Amino acid sequence: MPVTLEDKLAAMGLALPTVPKPVGNYRPAKRVGNLVFTSGQTARINGIRRFVGKVGVEVSDEDAYLSARDAALNCLACAGWAAGGVDRIRQIVKVTGFVNCIDGYDKQPAVINGASDLIQALFGDAGAHARSAIGVNALPSNVSVELEVVFEVE
Repeated sequence: MPVTLEDKLAAMGLALPTVPKPVGNYRPAKRVGNLVFTSGQTARINGIRRFVGKVGVEVSDEDAYLSARDAALNCLACAGWAAGGVDRIRQIVKVTGFVNCIDGYDKQPAVINGASDLIQALFGDAGAHARSAIGVNALPSNVSVELEVVFEVE
C-alpha cells in the first residue's frame, strides 16, 4: 500500500488540521485548472491561534519557524480541500511568506524555512519551489507568519 501524505505527517508527529474557516469574504483556496492558490494561512491550527506577536520581540526565531511550519500545514489542508484530497497534490510551485517582525530584522528566509523544510520532507523533489520571504510591519490578528502557496494538482 502506498505511503500517503497523512502517513508521512504522522511519522513526523504532525497531522493535517481542519481547513480554517475564512474570517472574511473569500475562500480558503481557489483551483484554476491544475493549480491551487491558497489564501493567506497562519498558524491557527483547528481554531487555536499559535505563535502570536512580532518576531524579534514576543516570538522567538525558533517559534517563528514553527509558525511557518503550521501555516504550511493549513495551506496543505486548504489545497487538499480544493483538489479533492491532499494526495492529488503533485508539486509545490511557489511559497510566499510574510513575517511580522521588528524593524531591522533580517532572518525572514530562516523563518520561512519552517514551511519549506516541511514541504521538502513531504514531497522530495516535487517539493522544490520558488519562494519569497518578506518582512512586514503587521499581520492580521498580530500573527507572526502568514503564507500563500501555489500547488500543482491532478
